[in-house]
Amino acid sequence: MAKANPLQEQLLKAGLVKKSQVSQAAREQVKARHGKAPVAPSESQREAERARAEKAERDRALEAERKEKARAQELQAQVRQIIETNKVKRDGEIEYRFNDGTVIRTLLVNALLRRQLASGALVIVRFGEGVELLPRAAADKVRERDPGAIVLDNAQPGSSEPSTGNADDDAYYAQFQVPDDLVW
Repeated sequence: MAKANPLQEQLLKAGLVKKSQVSQAAREQVKARHGKAPVAPSESQREAERARAEKAERDRALEAERKEKARAQELQAQVRQIIETNKVKRDGEIEYRFNDGTVIRTLLVNALLRRQLASGALVIVRFGEGVELLPRAAADKVRERDPGAIVLDNAQPGSSEPSTGNADDDAYYAQFQVPDDLVW
């Protein structure tokens, strides 16, 4: 039996309550003290739980962003390594012109490199501030990791025929064949 507090003992001596009522009240107090009775969370506890949930969500988002950034850096390092190990030595006196976005760039190549570029055996890729020549197999590896690094690939369909935006003009000019190795 649970011990009654002094107020309960005084009420019992005065005859205002029965001994069973005092023992019942003492048992309820012990249960409440030991947390066996369900306690409704207070407003501050609910607010703290909501703040913890928001912080956990922010932490998950930051972690995902950090992992994505690390993955992008890893892919760029792989692209740099592929280009450095597979780049073709450029030499020659023939100018090979190509579009790099809105800019027309020129590379000096020899006749063999020029034929390989025109046939698609070699691909021009962006490397740092300049460009490099890569064999087809290495360029495919670079394309998997960073498609934006490929500047010119004559073997890809549509890569050497940019659209003018007007379907009628495109249809008209499609009847005129322009060789890939045209010197301009």
